[in-house]
Amino acid sequence: MYGCEAWTISKQIQNKLEATEMWFLRRILWIPWTAKKTNERVLNEANKRRSLVRTIMKRQATFLGHVMRRGKLEHLVTTGKFEGNRGRGRQRERIMDGLAT
Repeated sequence: MYGCEAWTISKQIQNKLEATEMWFLRRILWIPWTAKKTNERVLNEANKRRSLVRTIMKRQATFLGHVMRRGKLEHLVTTGKFEGNRGRGRQRERIMDGLAT
């Protein structure tokens, strides 16, 4: 799930994720692939609900807050200036000052 915050989840990918989740559960419960058990029966045996896609969507929603702050962070990196009160002491050299010379 590394980097899942940036995934685009289509219906096809959602189906693959759900199939992978069921494969994991069957492996954990030692259910062979030849056993004819429905997904609902496996979920009842494990006392679980499908949660992988829901977890990914929740992570994407929390990551959205970081993306929304991007403009402010970009301004800070390029100018070196914080909005608000000036700091005390010697002014720091900014990135853009080094590029101008």
